[in-house]
Amino acid sequence: MKAVISTLALAAALALPGASGGAQPATTSQPTAAEADAFVAAAEKELADFSVDAGRVAWINNTYITDDTDAIAAIYAEKGTDIQVRLAKRAAQFLAVPGLSFDTKRKLDLLRGGIVLPAPTTPGAAKELAEITTRLNSTYGKGRGTLKGQPISGSDIEAAMGTNRNPDELKEMWASWHDNVGRPMRADYARMVEIANRGAVELGYGDVGAMWRSQYDMAPDAFAALADKLWGEVKPLYDQLHCYTRAKLNEKYGDAVQPKAGPIRADLLGNMWAQEWGNIYDVVAPAGTGAIGYDIGALLKAQNYDALKMVRTGQAFYSSLGFAPLPDSFWTHSMFVKPADREVVCHASAWDVDNKDDLRIKMCIKVNSDDFVTIHHELGHNYYQRAYNKQPFLYLNGANDGFHEAIGDFVALSITPDYLVRIGLLDAAQVPGPDKDIGLLLRQAMDKVAFLPFGLLIDKWRWGVFSGAIAPADYNKAWTALRLQYQGITPPVARDDAVAFDPGAKYHVPGNTPYTRYFLARILQFQFYQAACRQAGWTGPLHRCSFYNDKKVGERLNAMLEMGMSKPWPDALEAFTGSREMSGKAMLAYFQPLAGWLKEQNKGRRCGW
Repeated sequence: MKAVISTLALAAALALPGASGGAQPATTSQPTAAEADAFVAAAEKELADFSVDAGRVAWINNTYITDDTDAIAAIYAEKGTDIQVRLAKRAAQFLAVPGLSFDTKRKLDLLRGGIVLPAPTTPGAAKELAEITTRLNSTYGKGRGTLKGQPISGSDIEAAMGTNRNPDELKEMWASWHDNVGRPMRADYARMVEIANRGAVELGYGDVGAMWRSQYDMAPDAFAALADKLWGEVKPLYDQLHCYTRAKLNEKYGDAVQPKAGPIRADLLGNMWAQEWGNIYDVVAPAGTGAIGYDIGALLKAQNYDALKMVRTGQAFYSSLGFAPLPDSFWTHSMFVKPADREVVCHASAWDVDNKDDLRIKMCIKVNSDDFVTIHHELGHNYYQRAYNKQPFLYLNGANDGFHEAIGDFVALSITPDYLVRIGLLDAAQVPGPDKDIGLLLRQAMDKVAFLPFGLLIDKWRWGVFSGAIAPADYNKAWTALRLQYQGITPPVARDDAVAFDPGAKYHVPGNTPYTRYFLARILQFQFYQAACRQAGWTGPLHRCSFYNDKKVGERLNAMLEMGMSKPWPDALEAFTGSREMSGKAMLAYFQPLAGWLKEQNKGRRCGW
């Protein structure tokens, strides 16, 4: 999935590990509420001042990878997390002070738990952790797989996995990427976990995973239970989609490549990580109803769209809701295409460098459907960042990290045939009729529903790694087991668990980006979408709704976005949807026609794995 870089999270992008230098000694007397207020104000100023330079350094390192930019990034990582850990340790001393205001208490909690990877106070630990995290990030950015024996970059291999239907070549790309990119990270990752866990314990958490789970306005165990509850609501739909997809792959490739029963071979699903399956829609599309009549990538190419025009089209959607255009600096500072002369991290991300309006996206855009949707997604981050830019520094973030990911995703759900007609991409005569609804829904489900277990299992694996339930010797074995348990997939080649590190082949693992946010975003986006369609007065099938050009929806959406992280996430959810509970029911309502159809198609098949 994609990443968002902003404020305290921006310090995390540069200063992912924690540092120890300068930690203030504990006071001998009980601090007061007034001292806590003063501490928070000073902390916010220090972090805000540092985050601007840190953001610029991170940007340069991500868009111009060299040994020198790696070295500078590591220096700033050490400096930034030195600040973060020092402030976190001091914040912990104020938590029991009586008479704290709501905002001071909330900001103290954010300071204490807002570090992605904290280093302990052991001399040299911060420096070592900064070097490791920088090295992991760059190893991924410079990674190469092979196709027909020839090197192929990360962005190119992603595109090739989506279009290639040769099982031997798919196997080669999958294996080479996982071996070349993931395997070299194994020792570094284990050492990183060891150091960061000691830092988390010093801050009063059981381990790093518990620290991550504490950031959702509830106890860590309660959040884990909520994630399991949400998965339980949507799992039956995923199981039916898996069963149907496996049967179609068997029809195409035969028993020798994809058996009728058991797990699906991971490289056959149109994506390096089998996280979204929409690229193989041509393989699974049902006769007749499956031919939806258009392909967004083909429409873009037919009208000579380039990267810049695609981004301007995405901006126009937000403008139609009443949001002001992006600043001129966005167009001059962003990276839209992969430079020919240097190494970059192509993984799409959205940035807020100055905490005001230096908004940017970083992508290696290709003219295809996936990147058209991704642009709408990334811009959602930027408009969220700008909406809350008047909040205090520590509130410059989403209500929770799932909110930030869900905003652009729910806007992208409005990329319906009607929307494509209204922006001139699709001829009205090509709009698929109601008889094509199953095809439209299946195409969406191949991305939205297929992603759900992957969105959950990455952090399930990391929570186990951080807690010690998964030992370094079992890293790869446990990863493969979780992929089987949740996704029902299996590697295309045997893995040597003694040396393999397949988790490292997914950007967010070496990049140390908590991933449950993307699972939550899949759930939340349908809640937001259903609410927006109701506000727009839509009465037809939910999946046909587009709220494009509805200023009232934009006003209510902006009211939620402006809150930033200033209130617990149920308050923000209620402000836009009227509900205080995350639920998979809106997603199930969206896919209800497809769910019945899949059950009918799967009659007589042995589902499960």
